[in-house]
Amino acid sequence: MNTELLLSLFGHFLLLSLLSIGGAITVAPDMHRWMVVEQQLLNDAQFTSSIAIAQAAPGPNVLFVAILGYQAAGLPGAAVTLVGILLPSATLALLASRWGHARQDWRAVRAFKLGMAPVTLALIAATGWLLTAPLTEWRALLVTAAAALLVWRTRLHLLWLITGGAVLGMMGWV
Repeated sequence: MNTELLLSLFGHFLLLSLLSIGGAITVAPDMHRWMVVEQQLLNDAQFTSSIAIAQAAPGPNVLFVAILGYQAAGLPGAAVTLVGILLPSATLALLASRWGHARQDWRAVRAFKLGMAPVTLALIAATGWLLTAPLTEWRALLVTAAAALLVWRTRLHLLWLITGGAVLGMMGWV
């Protein structure tokens, strides 16, 4: 087992954890940059498939991190990436929520909470772009835009949109 690779995975995911405001999926573009482009541990198809498999599986959304680690370095890779992404953010979230709850009436605390919303939305948008950017077919981009518009403007349950996308895929439209 390559200890250097495991330490590198752990260290990178440890740092990404502190940036993952809104969940681990928000730092998927940087995971892609590091794992696919720089380190060449995975290819584009493996990266995208890992996220898709984890998102389709029941359980927490952060499972894609373990799948990425498994693809890169087997079971030890899954363990170090998952611990690396969870440990700092969980510890920081616990401490910050206790501190913020005790000072919820402070103007700075309210301003911080309001200021983090656009950052989270931008990180999620970057992840969506990364996952749809390889799609060069206009129909796939149209379905993505329509789904985003429906999520934004209606109260349609997401499972209906997923089902619609699956039906369009089975019909060969996307």
